[in-house]
Amino acid sequence: MDNYDKQILDIIQSGFPIAPHPYDVVGEQVGLTGAEVLARVRALKQRGVIRRIGANFQSHKLGWQSTLCAAKVPEDKIDEFVAEVNRQDGVTHNYLRENEFNIWFTMIAPDMDVVETALAEITANTGIKVLNLPASRLFKIKVDFKMDK
Repeated sequence: MDNYDKQILDIIQSGFPIAPHPYDVVGEQVGLTGAEVLARVRALKQRGVIRRIGANFQSHKLGWQSTLCAAKVPEDKIDEFVAEVNRQDGVTHNYLRENEFNIWFTMIAPDMDVVETALAEITANTGIKVLNLPASRLFKIKVDFKMDK
């Protein structure tokens, strides 16, 4: 990565412009055109440096519920189980872990009844029980990785 890439990453991690042409805004800040910024972002995504670009909402401030979920999934069922999890609208992300509970994911929904219905559907379609682990206290940590210094 060169200095332009690092500057772009510093900006878009937490300050992605809400504008009709956000890459033009970033370009003005780093001295490139919007098209050049977009090309660099696409290249960083293709190389796996950027995993995703999207908004993060604090679901509780929107009146929604969120929960952490875990499941013990046999190795030969992982792909099928993950496909079912990913089919659910409220799943924000999931991870494979080296643990007895090897699949972990988070889900958000308008209320806990919707979450529980979705988790029951996952169990019904896969035969694998999902633990619903809603937080009793919320700890929100903002992490930015400073790239340009």
